[in-house]
Amino acid sequence: MLDTSQIETHTLSVLVDNEPGVLARVVGLFSGRGYNIESLTVSEVDNEKKTSRISVVTSGTPMVIEQIKKLLERQVPVHQVRDLTLTVAHVERELALVKIINSGNRRIEALRVADSFRARTLDSTLDSFVFEVTGNSSKVSAFVELMRSLGDIEVARTGVCGITRGNQLDLS
Repeated sequence: MLDTSQIETHTLSVLVDNEPGVLARVVGLFSGRGYNIESLTVSEVDNEKKTSRISVVTSGTPMVIEQIKKLLERQVPVHQVRDLTLTVAHVERELALVKIINSGNRRIEALRVADSFRARTLDSTLDSFVFEVTGNSSKVSAFVELMRSLGDIEVARTGVCGITRGNQLDLS
């Protein structure tokens, strides 16, 4: 039986060539072995070098996380795999768009909550708001849950994006 106390969540930053099929191979590595992807973002980071960064949030035992990193490092065209969770100095952020439908005092409370989370109001109608909130995943989740208590909501989340801090560049 699996000891769930050993399960850890890690954010991996994977620098790859920006070419067709790379993302499919990375995702296939996870699905083929039954590993879960909790969050996935990808975007080109260097147009000249034609490289993209894939940020993957996954969970597993320390042994599984190490296996995932080793498997990713062996993929072509992966240039670099960095476990941001193990890197002391890093920044992670996520963005969410939250539409809430409510009326009366619940609208006023929704605006107060949005203000306390420093969420921006992107759209407003007589019976709805669309807010943009950014921060770490726990902040975004807390905002979503508070909004859920104030009305019917619809949520679109980007997933985690992360980068190391300091004067070292990860542009292999």
